[in-house]
Amino acid sequence: MNRTAEAKRHQALAYHEFPRPGKLSVESSKPCATAEQLALAYTPGVAEPVRAIHRDPEAAYRYTNKGNLVAVITDGTAVLGLGNVGPLAGKPVMEGKAVLFKRFANIDVFDLEVNAPTPEAFIETVVHIAPTFGGINLEDIAAPHCFEIERQLRERLDIPVFHDDQHGTAVIICAGLLNALELQGKRLQDARIVCLGAGAAGLASMRLLKALGAPAAHILMVDSRGVIHAGRTDLNAHKREFAGETPARTLAEALQQADVFVGVSGANLLSAEMVASMAANPIVFALANPDPEILPAQAHAVRDDLIMATGRSDFPNQVNNVLGFPFIFRGALDARAKRITQPMLVAAVGALAHLAKEPVPAEVLQAYALPSLAFGRDYILPKPFDPRLIERIPPKVAEAARHDA
Repeated sequence: MNRTAEAKRHQALAYHEFPRPGKLSVESSKPCATAEQLALAYTPGVAEPVRAIHRDPEAAYRYTNKGNLVAVITDGTAVLGLGNVGPLAGKPVMEGKAVLFKRFANIDVFDLEVNAPTPEAFIETVVHIAPTFGGINLEDIAAPHCFEIERQLRERLDIPVFHDDQHGTAVIICAGLLNALELQGKRLQDARIVCLGAGAAGLASMRLLKALGAPAAHILMVDSRGVIHAGRTDLNAHKREFAGETPARTLAEALQQADVFVGVSGANLLSAEMVASMAANPIVFALANPDPEILPAQAHAVRDDLIMATGRSDFPNQVNNVLGFPFIFRGALDARAKRITQPMLVAAVGALAHLAKEPVPAEVLQAYALPSLAFGRDYILPKPFDPRLIERIPPKVAEAARHDA
């Protein structure tokens, strides 16, 4: 490990350890400094909201923090790019997620790391603790179990259940891609799209693109065994949805004259030669973290007509989930939604894409130490510290929720 990397490692560890361990604390929202206040906070005063909620469960939204409280829950089977590190090792990530919920949408969070030996055990655990919360954010759960976990929880619970690795990623990818296509003079209905990675993020992103108008016949998905096609017999039900008729068998073959590459896979899997083989004015979203499928310098070296995005903050056009999940949940909670639906995700995509086309406030430029920023090849998505995100996205999501109810 070089000296710079070692310094960053120590900086990250110190950030999490000092001045006290972790990134979260619990603070009271009501005063409790006198005997009278103590009697209101606990016995005997607390009996009154208990009786009210017993008579009408909806009163919990009036007398408790349920309506602004989200559970961020993991089993630790797919933590960041680190894999199955287990629930305890995933706790720093869940705490970090909680910080983002609070910082960007003023939503309170309890992080829960569940030691569940099976998906069924995880599901039962979440069902049993769900009355505490106004929403459930599933995080870092490996595919394909994540699909069944989310499906069952959505069916069994009367609060929003959202797997951010699927739908949060999908919303940001779709918003960025719509803007990139517009800049490249292309339409989603006509674009040929190749997605490398058929896990939670890839499948959800392609499904949302179809909902936005991308023809299924124009989408090729590639997993670790090659192109997903109708002749394969090793596909689960989720991958089979994208198994079309195609002669392409490798990523290189799939990318010939393709308009769009979306990578949610691993480092260095996209070669410069593959990028060179794409259609005119191509779009490359190389989103593997921390190392993308191809570095921007390598891609731009072979294509000067390229628009590129990565998952990293040190390159232009970062696809960052913090642009989505806090604001989607804010809208869902504000609308008292029972679930997060596809129309709500589509509304978030539209609001996010549109915001990138508006003039950028001076405070955003200051936050990122930039002299200027305008809609174009290096700015297809808003920046996370744009204060307009909380103003624009939640109302659109809430409106879609009420219309869909």
